[in-house]
Amino acid sequence: MTVQTGDPLPKANFTVMTEDGPQVRTTDQIFQGRKVILFGVPGAFTPLCDKNHLPGFLANIEEFQARGIDDIAVTSVNDVFVMDAWAKHAGAKDKIVFLADGNGDFARALGLSLDLTARGLGQRSQRYAMIVDNGIVRKFNPETAAGKVETSSAEALLKQL
Repeated sequence: MTVQTGDPLPKANFTVMTEDGPQVRTTDQIFQGRKVILFGVPGAFTPLCDKNHLPGFLANIEEFQARGIDDIAVTSVNDVFVMDAWAKHAGAKDKIVFLADGNGDFARALGLSLDLTARGLGQRSQRYAMIVDNGIVRKFNPETAAGKVETSSAEALLKQL
């Protein structure tokens, strides 16, 4: 079953890169007591994710903060080293939290896993964005059009705040 507005986020572990190397962070550590924008992408460095999805959130950090958002996080079924390289490449290190869902456990728990094995990409996450308040999904915007960033864009979420 796919996560819906009003649902609590499923308990999961992510890996994040810190100054001390890779560290595990739980959904509770990331979302409890905080208002967070979370967006999921099929893959770091993939053209649509890198050129269309991430830049909108990066460009609007201050606007999100002005509207009460504590953090913006992105997750993908990639390992922590790929996610860290993407953060650095995009100029988003220390601006957006990059959550590696290396085995796709979080994507599956959300009901948002995506089988791209026919394209040689394996199991991935569907594209989406959500507003999470204290661990509860307050707005959920799954992307409805393949190959586009519309309902899951930063601009779409800003209109909902």
